[in-house]
Formats: sequence, structure tokens, C-alpha cells
Amino acid sequence: MASRSGIRNYRFSFNFFITPAVQWLLIANVAVYILETLLLTFSGSTTYTWFVGHFGLVPSAVVPGLRIWQPFTYMFLHDASTIWHILANMFVLYMFGRELELAWGRTRFLQYYFLTGAGAGILNVIVKVALFWGQPPADVATIGASGAIFGVLLACAIVFPDRQVVMFPIPIKMSMRTFVIAMTALEFLGTFGLGGDNISRICHLGGMLVGYLYLRRGSFLYSVRNSVTDWKMQRNKKRFQVYMNKHKDPPSRPDRWVN
Repeated sequence: MASRSGIRNYRFSFNFFITPAVQWLLIANVAVYILETLLLTFSGSTTYTWFVGHFGLVPSAVVPGLRIWQPFTYMFLHDASTIWHILANMFVLYMFGRELELAWGRTRFLQYYFLTGAGAGILNVIVKVALFWGQPPADVATIGASGAIFGVLLACAIVFPDRQVVMFPIPIKMSMRTFVIAMTALEFLGTFGLGGDNISRICHLGGMLVGYLYLRRGSFLYSVRNSVTDWKMQRNKKRFQVYMNKHKDPPSRPDRWVN
């Protein structure tokens, strides 16, 4: 049906300004959470524990168990006994992931998200295997998207350092840089309670560390490249000086001509 002249057509959307990658991540996490809830409700805790142990991040299962998929799959699992775990992670992803995706684009944002999440998981495995080999913390599954979420927060602090945010539940307004520094300090203090919790603070700090190294890799590579270039220039300069010293005086002209 054609619209009448002078009347505008309005398109209503219910995506609440969600960018494509963030929307896909939200759907995937919620779908897995619903599956976990159904397993826990109808199949019992035994099946749910098996599912978490198989797809969560169990350090002793990754090394030496070779369950190499766990550093990627654990990001989509959350505690099915409470809604607050997934709600908090998805809320932060929704609030900060959208602007980061708008600045970077979908492909780069997804690459960064999975890099920080998987990198945080690998660091968690290394730390817990090294410190708790043969002890319960190495056998406890870590689940949640927090590693990637903290990577997103770190990226926002670098890309939007002066963006004003309000820390919840304390209504204090601060810059994004200050907010992330405060979160880092709290997480660092929390690592002194290393143990068998399924929300690992090591993953939080690991996601931020991997994100920082990834975002600063260009500066580091440029620094290395400039250092190598300076070294080459100094070497060539010394070679040129040695050559000039050896050929300082021009060859003498012959006094006699040979016929």
C-alpha cells in the first residue's frame, strides 16, 4: 500500500541500538545459559556438572588432558544457579561493547573479544597448573565471559579515556580511565584469595593484560623497528668513517709518463 503524500513512514526497531557483533554475543550467551538451566532443572546436577566440566575451563583437563577447546567454550558458560552472573557480564558487554564495535567495526571487535577471552583462559590455566598442580583449584572449572569483558573495559579506557561513567552501586562519576584503574586494583587485591571459585579473578586480570599487549603491540613494534633502524644507521656511519679514513688522501699524480 502506497503512503499518502505528506505522511512519513517510521520504522520501529526493538534492538535497543545493539551493534551486530554484540547482539550475536548476547544471543549466544543467553542461549547457552538457557541450555544450562534446562540441564540443571530437568537432568539434575550430575549432567550439569558433566557439561560444565567438559566445556568449562578446567586447567588439569586442558593440560595434560588436551581439551584445547575449553579456552574458547568457557566464555559462553555462566552459573546456572543464579541469573546475576550472566546478567552482570551481558550488561557490561551491552554498555561498553557497542561503542567499541562502532569505533572498530564488527570483525576487529570480535577478534579482540575472542583473543582477550581465550588469552585470559590460557593464562588462567598456566597459573593454576603451575601453582596448584595436583590440588583442587587445578580441577575446578572456571566459567564466564568476564575475561573478555574486562578486555573490553580496558580497550574502552584506551580508546575513550575521558568518557564519563558512573560506578555502580556507588553513584560516583569518573573517567573511563580512572574506572578501569580502580577495577584493576580491586581485582589485583582479590587475587590474594586464589582458590577454587568458578569466577576467576586471574581471568579478569588476564583479559586486561592480553588486551593491553594487543593494543600496544603497534607501539612496541614501532619502537623495535626504530631501534633496529638507528642501529643500522650507526653501523653504516661507522663503516663510512672507516672507509673515509682509509682513503683520506687522493692517489698522487705520476710525475713521469711512460711511453
